[in-house]
Amino acid sequence: MSLAVKDLSTASSSSSAAIPVKIIPLQHPDSTSSDPHCHSISFNDFFSRWTAKIKRMTFFDWIDTIFPCFLWIRTYRWHQYFKLDLMAGITVGIMLVPQAMSYARLAGLQPIYGLYSSFVPVFVYAVFGSSRQLAVGPVALVSLLVSNALGGIVDPSEELYTELAILLALLVGIFECIMGFLRLGWLIRFISHSVISGFTTASAVVIGLSQLKYFLGYSVSRSSKIMPVIESIIAGADQFKWPPFLLGSTILVILLVMKHVGKAKKELQFVRAAGPLTGLALGTMIAKVFHPPSITLVGDIPQGLPKFSFPKSFDHAKLLLPTSALITGVAILESVGIAKALAAKNRYELDSNSELFGLGVANILGSLFSAYPTTGSFSRSAVNSESEAKTGLSGLVTGIIIGCSLLFLTPMFKFIPQCALAAIVISAVSGLVDYEGAIFLWRVDKRDFTLWAITSTTTLFFGIEIGVLIGVGFSLAFVIHESANPHIAVLGRLPGTTVYRNMKQYPEAYTYSGIVIVRIDAPIYFANISYIKDRLREYEVAIDKHTSKGPDMERIYFVILEMSPVTYIDSSAVEALKDLYEEYKTRGIQLAISNPNKEVLLTLARAGTVELIGKEWFFVRVHDAVQVCVHYVNTPTDVEESSKSSLWRRSGAKNSPSYAEVEPDIVFKEPLLSREK
Repeated sequence: MSLAVKDLSTASSSSSAAIPVKIIPLQHPDSTSSDPHCHSISFNDFFSRWTAKIKRMTFFDWIDTIFPCFLWIRTYRWHQYFKLDLMAGITVGIMLVPQAMSYARLAGLQPIYGLYSSFVPVFVYAVFGSSRQLAVGPVALVSLLVSNALGGIVDPSEELYTELAILLALLVGIFECIMGFLRLGWLIRFISHSVISGFTTASAVVIGLSQLKYFLGYSVSRSSKIMPVIESIIAGADQFKWPPFLLGSTILVILLVMKHVGKAKKELQFVRAAGPLTGLALGTMIAKVFHPPSITLVGDIPQGLPKFSFPKSFDHAKLLLPTSALITGVAILESVGIAKALAAKNRYELDSNSELFGLGVANILGSLFSAYPTTGSFSRSAVNSESEAKTGLSGLVTGIIIGCSLLFLTPMFKFIPQCALAAIVISAVSGLVDYEGAIFLWRVDKRDFTLWAITSTTTLFFGIEIGVLIGVGFSLAFVIHESANPHIAVLGRLPGTTVYRNMKQYPEAYTYSGIVIVRIDAPIYFANISYIKDRLREYEVAIDKHTSKGPDMERIYFVILEMSPVTYIDSSAVEALKDLYEEYKTRGIQLAISNPNKEVLLTLARAGTVELIGKEWFFVRVHDAVQVCVHYVNTPTDVEESSKSSLWRRSGAKNSPSYAEVEPDIVFKEPLLSREK
């Protein structure tokens, strides 16, 4: 059935009406080659490159890898950087002191543990962290996760609660170090941004509602679900007290206004950073002067630096593993994402796995000094960057501010109203409610908006763990669905060019009668080959004759597969392709393949598919394949009772079909429209 390309050339020279076929020969790789570069993934090749990289590393390279701080220490410009780092560190420190105490209360811990968590981890991260602007410490989302995980195990008033929070920091640090060392950060890429946005939005709402008890003046149920919290708020409405509500609301308004002013004008950035401290100062002054009995105060806070201690027991470690993994995921998605964005903005390289390792070391060593899990803060990192911090020295300055607070200022903190700390938390998490992102998703991609809505709704009504699991599950389901049902396009030729594009995007494109050109826009493997075969069968029947040139044909005689987007083909797909070829052969249809990459072509050759179809039916360009198919139909040969000629005769064509419209290789006569492929 196959007709060699050289026969086409000979035949075409014997016919005055024939147009010479100009094709670019396809280079077929040696299927017996053992060249490791023929494989996209070769463990030996990867291992050899990894070992070669290690051998090339000098002593200073090892120092820079283990202690990234030496990268900026060696090149530090004291006259240019020191003043900027000093001011940025002081600004973030002033912002962190009240936030740390507020987030500790959110986690169900005493305020002092927020300060402990802002002390040692900050110093450790400055040494082991890769980012020069990331501000590490307690954050609202992680604090909520800690409260949610430990609240189901032990009452917050018990000493065991604090011990488990510290143990959780150790486990999170171990998780982060392992993932960083094994370079497994890529696993989190399977979680869609829509899932993270929906999760953080719902968490922010839950956090805000959980802090209302300090505004209302009565106890509210501790829960990560929205309905029990709302029911508890309504049930206790008769216990409402005006003084904490008025004081908390006033401080919250002040914080939001100062935050807005600081964001609006860069020169007033310090106003945003000073907001939490201003709120605390105002609340403390009112509480100390007027002594309102209905406003609860923080109370005595221990003075001094945290002492070294190792976790006393690991009995509950197994129960904390899921939360440890979840907090690690948040660290990768939020902290590493922020760090990479800041690195790009400030023009230096940052390795995400090294960054994850630095966060892990900060949590491990922090847990030895009474810290609960910490990670990078978006708001404080933004303030640090906008204050023009240049190196990790700003983090050291922040740590000194926290240390001074622990040594000298804790007696002053006993008069801080709880409602003031709650106002700081609500102000901070208000920025996590990503309603603008939801509007954007609705406008751009309804599927991503659906994912956002599912994640946020399930998190609100069924809890954090279930919400994350359902969101991740739907996210993976969408990925699998897209992979198993890839985009497939029927291509047509753009007038005046040799370019073939999707006919749904380019209505002016035309096809040739009896020929269908199909582009598969995905790797071909066991999960999608059945779908691809079904679509190809559909294209045999669904022919739009209004866009075809040449005589009317009752059916398809050539199927050309454009495989340039196909990066990989597995053994199941190869066998299915063989079956498809045999199926086509029984119906008098010739299969042609255009522009497969080297790996795909090598796989087909090793499986015998190239020999089965025929090397002459593999082409560099779609246009080459079209020319050969057209001339194969158009030019009679001396081959005895050519199968294809008889097919044409059976189709009812009186003479050899004329394809005068087929143009030889030409340059573009008109510019392509600015549309996607």
